[in-house]
Amino acid sequence: MEKQPLNRGNERSFFFNPNKIIPVLTVLLFLLLAGVSLYRLFYQAKTFSDQLISREVVQLVDVFKRIDKACKIISFDYQKNHINFLNIKKGGFVGSEVGPLNLTFPQNWEGPYMDDNPTIQQKEYQVVRTKKGYFITPGDGVVLSSGKVVGKDVILDENADIKAMMQKDGELNYKGKALAAPLAIGINNFEKVLMLNLLKPEEGLVVENRLDDTYVTMS
Repeated sequence: MEKQPLNRGNERSFFFNPNKIIPVLTVLLFLLLAGVSLYRLFYQAKTFSDQLISREVVQLVDVFKRIDKACKIISFDYQKNHINFLNIKKGGFVGSEVGPLNLTFPQNWEGPYMDDNPTIQQKEYQVVRTKKGYFITPGDGVVLSSGKVVGKDVILDENADIKAMMQKDGELNYKGKALAAPLAIGINNFEKVLMLNLLKPEEGLVVENRLDDTYVTMS
């Protein structure tokens, strides 16, 4: 008579023993639910970031319109400019420059325009200069819900077509909501010439074109 394997009864008793299988299934179910919860939390955090970006860029555009109306923005210093100066108080700076922002009438500054400069994922928003104008965008390093990283996967250099990125299915669009906004500000070249002419009408004006910009000097 052949001997039966000694462990067959143990295997059978394990799989058919409620006292042993139920705790194992409970642990597996707990791990599954925990995994799903973590995934949903991570995904919702990214989508929440996109929703917040779409709202805050609109708010920032409104702030800059107020500044431009009162102070007349001339330009920004850099191709990418951190928005970290909106909490500066009236009289809290010297000259005509507030952070990277150049103003025609700095005495009309009405700050602070915000109690705290807005951030997303601990990154400051930025004003990006391109050949097609200025745009407010999330800062470099921000991870969008698509998984793309601003400044790495979403390139925002001088040649960037941010307006196209803002369209549906673009890199800076979330479910039909743009994650950037155009900034229609700045004194145009004719106004620069006119203003200097009004300030010093007795002097001649020399207008020079350099690198797609106009420089005005006194003769």
